[in-house]
Amino acid sequence: MDISHQRSKPIDEVKNIGFDYVITVCSEAEENCPLFPGGVKLCHIYFDDPPELVSSLKDEEEALFHYRRVRDEIRKFVEKLPEILAELCL
Repeated sequence: MDISHQRSKPIDEVKNIGFDYVITVCSEAEENCPLFPGGVKLCHIYFDDPPELVSSLKDEEEALFHYRRVRDEIRKFVEKLPEILAELCL
């Protein structure tokens, strides 16, 4: 799935969209997640934060390893999301 043209959006840009689920993938997002009106099911899933993991590393290959590992963990999560969504966000 090519997401190269995707970008983060400010909440004002999506505030009129009716979401069924909102899924955050880090603790900072959970702490700063805005309130969504209606019956939105909010789920917080935790993945390591690559910038935090690599902040003290000097080796670029080791840093890339962490970014790729987290990317792959997120990919696996998204692939199984349709099967686990109902039980995930109670």
